[in-house]
This record gives sequence, structure tokens and C-alpha cells, in this order.
Amino acid sequence: MPDIYAAFTDEELIDRLRDGDAHITDYIMNKHKNLVRKKAKSMYILGADNDDLIQEGMIGLFKAVRDYDAGRDASFYTFADLCISRQMYNAVQASRREKHAPLNTYISLYADMTETEGGQNGNGSGMKLLNTIASAVETNPEQLMIDRENVADIEAMIEKELSSFEKQVLDLYLTGMSYSQIARVLSRDEKSTDNALQRLKSKLRKAVNRKVNTRN
Repeated sequence: MPDIYAAFTDEELIDRLRDGDAHITDYIMNKHKNLVRKKAKSMYILGADNDDLIQEGMIGLFKAVRDYDAGRDASFYTFADLCISRQMYNAVQASRREKHAPLNTYISLYADMTETEGGQNGNGSGMKLLNTIASAVETNPEQLMIDRENVADIEAMIEKELSSFEKQVLDLYLTGMSYSQIARVLSRDEKSTDNALQRLKSKLRKAVNRKVNTRN
């Protein structure tokens, strides 16, 4: 790609693209492909193939280049991040509907998060999603000693007691997104998204506490 493009911001490049410089699309797609890969790593826990996620992410990036409006949207990077995340998540949701397996991703309660965004802990070993959920519900995972039977109970609770929206919020929360990022991906307002996050945390906390009390 022409080196002259490196001297321009993304927003300036989009303006040049609108003026007819067709090579800029390929340049921006190549420039931000690592963002797509990063997002794919953070979303693999939702049960999708990494290569498929990358492909969907590149589609989302292309849509960002096509649809970006400097007068309406935030920075191009922020807009692209949203478009990529939304494209990937919609693809995961569509895949689930086709497979008729709403709980297939919760096998990932035992998945290794070493390569996910924000999933590297201080000593370099992978955090477990089980620990992530335990932390989210403000419970000590070492005290819980949750085994696979108990995880199955929690999965059943998730399916029974969480609303469709709460399940979506939980999915994206486990990828490391903040509630504001989740709100943008799901096209919901931040207040309702934060409320859903607090509700599902409360429900998970109660379910985990029930298991602890039963064991005791």
C-alpha cells in the first residue's frame, strides 16, 4: 500500500476515500486487521470458530469503512470496534439458532482464557471462566470448589432464570466487555444494560450460594 497513507488519520483517509481514492479501503482493512484478530480472541469463548470470527470481523470492518460518518459517529477506531463486535456477535447468535443449542457455550466455563482479551493474569497462567464468573458474583472460587455437576446446575439456572437479554449481556461480559461496550453491541441504552448485568450477577450469586449452603 502507498506509504503516503500513513501520514493521514483514519478520518482523513475516509474523506479521501469518499473523494474517489479506492485504494484506501484495502489500506484501512490491512491497518486494522489486528483489531479483528484481537476481537476474535476475546469472543472465541462464545463457541465460534476463530477463523469464522475473523472472517465476520473483516466484514464488520468493511461495513465500518463503508458507513462511517465523521459528523455522526465517534472516532473511526471506536466505530470500527463496534461494527466488528456486532458483526461477530450476530454471527455467533445466528449459528446458535441454527444448531438449536442455547447452552453450548457454557462448556467454556472450564475454558482457558490465556489468549482472550484481558484474560492474562499476573503470573502468565490462564484464568478459568469459572473463576471469572465466581469473581463477578463476588464469591471466593477456592471456597466454592464447584465441580462439573454444580456447573451443570448453574447452566440450568442460566437457561431457566435469565432472560434472553440477560444471557446476551452475560455472553459479552465474559468476553471482557464493559457494560457500555455491551450496550453498543446490543443496540441498547447503558442504563438497561447495566441493570441487566446487576440482575444476572444477583441471580448467579444466589444460585452459587444455594450450592454452598447445600454442601454445608
